[in-house]
Amino acid sequence: MPKPEEIFLQPGEHHFGDRNTRIRTILGTCVSLTFWHPILLLGGMCHFMLPSRGEERRRIDQPLPDGRYADEAIDILLKKIASIGTSHREYQVKLFGGGNMFPSRNGSHVGMKNVEAARKLVLDHGLNCVAEHLGDCGYRNVIFDISNGNVWVKHAAILTGSEDRRVQCNASA
Repeated sequence: MPKPEEIFLQPGEHHFGDRNTRIRTILGTCVSLTFWHPILLLGGMCHFMLPSRGEERRRIDQPLPDGRYADEAIDILLKKIASIGTSHREYQVKLFGGGNMFPSRNGSHVGMKNVEAARKLVLDHGLNCVAEHLGDCGYRNVIFDISNGNVWVKHAAILTGSEDRRVQCNASA
């Protein structure tokens, strides 16, 4: 069996590939969605930074979809799925990320807003969400193997002061 193609996603990027592809990313407040077709062994991942840029900013910035925003990142992957002749309803979706990177600050944080946006988009598009690892504190290393649909997540807490003190967070998202 050939060694899989290794893809690393930066914020705002996406990738769609076949069974010979493994996609990796690192998430803090950002969120990634994986899409996997269990019969055709096709799939993709997006890595977005913010829920939306809004229609006014879209007109000012650029009319093309921008993967840095949740709503546009999902649209990019859904168009790719449709372009190969499959339905998004055939895919298993998994959600990751949305960590609180500054837990000492009170109130809502961008990670929580990203989690809310991802969950809303899953509902709005009728996606089949089969798993999630969202919220809490710290960052995640995520690896998605399209050959079998497995996603590995290593979640690391935020360290403050000495290496022995870990910040306590609850999954409030």
